Amino acid sequence: MAPMRAEPFNDSSALIDFVINQGNGVKGLSEMGLKALPRQYIQPLEERMCMINITTQESIPIIDISNPNDPEVVKLICEAASKWGFFQIINHDVPIEVLENVKDATYKFFGLSAEVKNKYSKEHSSSNNVRFGTSFTPQAEKALEWKDYLSLFYVSEEEASALWPLACREQVLDYMRKSEVVIKQLLKMLMKGLNANEIDETKESLLMGSMRTNLNYYPKCPNPELTVGVGRHSDVSTLTILLQDEIGGLFVRENNGDNWIHVPPIKGSLVINVGDALQIMSNGKYKSVEHRVVANGYNNRISVPIFINPRPSDMIGPLPELIKDGEKPIYKQVLYSDYVKHFFRKGHDGKKTIAFAEL
Repeated sequence: MAPMRAEPFNDSSALIDFVINQGNGVKGLSEMGLKALPRQYIQPLEERMCMINITTQESIPIIDISNPNDPEVVKLICEAASKWGFFQIINHDVPIEVLENVKDATYKFFGLSAEVKNKYSKEHSSSNNVRFGTSFTPQAEKALEWKDYLSLFYVSEEEASALWPLACREQVLDYMRKSEVVIKQLLKMLMKGLNANEIDETKESLLMGSMRTNLNYYPKCPNPELTVGVGRHSDVSTLTILLQDEIGGLFVRENNGDNWIHVPPIKGSLVINVGDALQIMSNGKYKSVEHRVVANGYNNRISVPIFINPRPSDMIGPLPELIKDGEKPIYKQVLYSDYVKHFFRKGHDGKKTIAFAEL
């Protein structure tokens, strides 16, 4: 049961118990009608949105991929990956109803009772591959982030059928299946831009050997200017395929600058971003870029990213084709699971994770 009061939790252990241990998440806090943000969520001044420069002069590229074999489309994708690290795709092969269904399923899962959602928490889930949680790494963060999530690591259809929540299982599987065609098209184009044309089984497995889908829920927030939905970070994936709703709130750091650019929601589009693994494998040709999500005082927001990753057991480093002609590697070979553990060991801290792989 929610505490019978509307003021912030002054006692951290009571907040942790309510939000994490009981499975209420920040959704539970939001629904209490708090008039002020609990102090545990107040971000340092330098991390708040009010302290950053937002530019409306630029926007990330929006690319029509209805003809993915068109050399001009390939060029636009590769340029976007190297200059921006982020772009939106339209006229892709994922049907709009699949996207709408997974958004509906996200609301359905987060509409379940805290008791039911809590069955999938770190303490209670029957598998590490299914995880309901809140914030990012609560035990390592100086201030908590205003977000709840369900994380689903795909192993097999059988495991998903047995372990994933019924409220969203089929919709997420369908979204992942239908997205795979687009993912392969994008990776094929990006490899062409590196002159690493052949994607054989080994390379495909390195680029997209594992997949994780997150359902993110950002409830309405008191004092949204004092906190964040997600702090500054780059993803550790090869690529991230993001479905966002119509609310907006994702910001991307401008290339080589201190300005931040809003990524406007476009119905039916998917937002694509380069992850650290692809930056490493491309020897820095493609850039993973910092991004963040603001909290919102008026609307609940959802997003559904698919993280396309190497397998945990893979060694990642610059692709052999890139360094065979004498190009100097700027990254060493690292075990992908070690890289990911390093990312999750700390709070969000911009682009610092990549230093783990630098020579």
